[in-house]
Amino acid sequence: MSQFFAALGIILVGGVFPLLAGRQMKVIKATGAIGIAAGCLLGVIHAINAVWGGGVHTASYRYLHIFELSFRLDGFAAFFLVAIFSICLLAALYSYHYMDDEDRPRRTASHYLLFALLTISMALVVTANNMLAFAFAWEIMSLSSFFLVLYNHEEEANRRAGLLYLVFSQVGAMFLFTAFGVVFAHTGSFSFEGFATLPDNTKLLVFCLAFVGLGSKAGVFPLHFWLPHAHPAAPSHISAVMSGVMIKVGVYGIVRLYLLLDFSSLVPGYILLIAGILSGVIGVVYALGQHDLKRLLAYSSVENVGIILMGFGLGMIGAATGHSTMAMLGFTGGLLHVLNHALFKSLLFMGAGMVLHKTHCRRLDQLGGLLKTMKVTGTTFVIGAVAIAGLPPFNGFVSELLVYLGAFQGLTQSRDLLLLSLLAIVSLAVIGGLALACFTRVLGVAFQGEPRTEAAAKASESGTTMLLPMIVLAGFCLVIGVTPDLFIRMARGAVISGGLVEAPLAWGHSWNLANQITRGAAIFIGLIAVLWLLRTLLYRGKTVTRAGTWGCGFTQPSPKMQYTGSSYADDILAFFKNIAPKRVDHPPIEGRFPAPTHYRSEVDDLAEQKIEPMVLRPVHWIFEKLRWIQHGDIHLYIGYILLTIVVLLFFI
Repeated sequence: MSQFFAALGIILVGGVFPLLAGRQMKVIKATGAIGIAAGCLLGVIHAINAVWGGGVHTASYRYLHIFELSFRLDGFAAFFLVAIFSICLLAALYSYHYMDDEDRPRRTASHYLLFALLTISMALVVTANNMLAFAFAWEIMSLSSFFLVLYNHEEEANRRAGLLYLVFSQVGAMFLFTAFGVVFAHTGSFSFEGFATLPDNTKLLVFCLAFVGLGSKAGVFPLHFWLPHAHPAAPSHISAVMSGVMIKVGVYGIVRLYLLLDFSSLVPGYILLIAGILSGVIGVVYALGQHDLKRLLAYSSVENVGIILMGFGLGMIGAATGHSTMAMLGFTGGLLHVLNHALFKSLLFMGAGMVLHKTHCRRLDQLGGLLKTMKVTGTTFVIGAVAIAGLPPFNGFVSELLVYLGAFQGLTQSRDLLLLSLLAIVSLAVIGGLALACFTRVLGVAFQGEPRTEAAAKASESGTTMLLPMIVLAGFCLVIGVTPDLFIRMARGAVISGGLVEAPLAWGHSWNLANQITRGAAIFIGLIAVLWLLRTLLYRGKTVTRAGTWGCGFTQPSPKMQYTGSSYADDILAFFKNIAPKRVDHPPIEGRFPAPTHYRSEVDDLAEQKIEPMVLRPVHWIFEKLRWIQHGDIHLYIGYILLTIVVLLFFI
């Protein structure tokens, strides 16, 4: 694993060097972006080799001459490392032109250090091989991402988002560490090897406790509502990292724990499948009701985590019932969707970042017509939107199809699996339809039509290091969709290497079906490209007039004639009003000469309404009462340290 740790060392150097650059903003950004990107490039090369090469690599280090930090790299962990290093590499490049605030060089330098720590800690979490290493890396990941969320801490909304994220991170960590404590009480060891020796009831308790802690980081419903607050607050490339890969670290922890506990029960599969269905459906419904572009993308991450959990849940059920084809399809589909979602969601957040960077606006109804003036951003955003909707020939379709096929295997294998498999199929269909409605709404309102504000009308795009990562991500969305063989093989190899399931005998039909559909769609796209080329050639040299998109026969069309995001989604949201209640602010129009009026609508998150008073407010109240401890007297602080040491001596 020397190459792996060398990559982490280069990333750390890339985070430290900006601190030494003084107030030279270009030097700060160049050293940070290039250093982190170089380390990630080395890391992704090593991770790809580990996925294809198979085998297991281990390393361990003594910490404080007492504790051992152990790390292990197998094909399953390496697959997650591919996603982590790839997205962090592109996000680092993107940051060079995005972080252009010349007045805050120190804050920018600190940002690169925290970005490096976040990247390193995510990589260490997925390679951790004992409880101490996992907990150590997990806390670094949580704290570094917390400070990145607070980058623009002058805004009250961002401070609240940071507080909410910190509380959920630490409450989730308490559940996770409690699960570790239960294991240690039974085994007397911090090693992962003792998990499989626990009694069955204890295994289930450990899994449920850890699922709450890991699920809160992954954004599983109803522990998800920190996402739509934290992602809009963070810089857009950090939002891409947090949504694209950081929340997947929680998913990795859930599946790795399942492997360590060596379950023979169906219960973990049921938990993941039901949690995935709820997260998928409710996440996309809430996304459909958002007016803030980054909040919409955050809720969409909840939806896609749901799809990933559905795939892994089906895989666990198939493994527990001996249906190896169902298990392989579920695990492979879920794992491939980890990579696919990392690609298209990072692309969408970077596109949203370009829009925010140039218009200083995130609200859909204040945008419009951006595809005309931001052609690269608009085109790549369209590709990301089609991919996230699960349509061929892009990558989202491939992984979702594998999950579908895994669910259909459940229909044919056993009557006991009929209901759950049918529920999974219907839920995937509902999620796909709602995701399509959600992103046609985004594209229609923000990127098509006419500009609704002056800022949208004057929008443009610039910054090579911002545009290039979006083009690369869009290219991979298409490549995986058109030629999925290589990537399905990679995910399948990671599943087998991780010990999730052995290779089934009947696998070729499902594989060929995915290839045939994606290639058919690719031919269709090719025909469209040919028609576009013919149109360009035939109209060359001819006069082409331009008119308002939403003219509708009027001589003086106004942007106000266009659909708004609220009107587009209103009928769909009305159907889901019980789980997504809508608040409307619309003073009635009265009298012969009515006063000016307005219409505003917001969809409430039921989980936030119910859980926040139970979690955030009590924690906030407790710390308010403990504020007297923080009084600024260094002598008393030293006294606290000495008292802690004395108390700990009684237990060592």
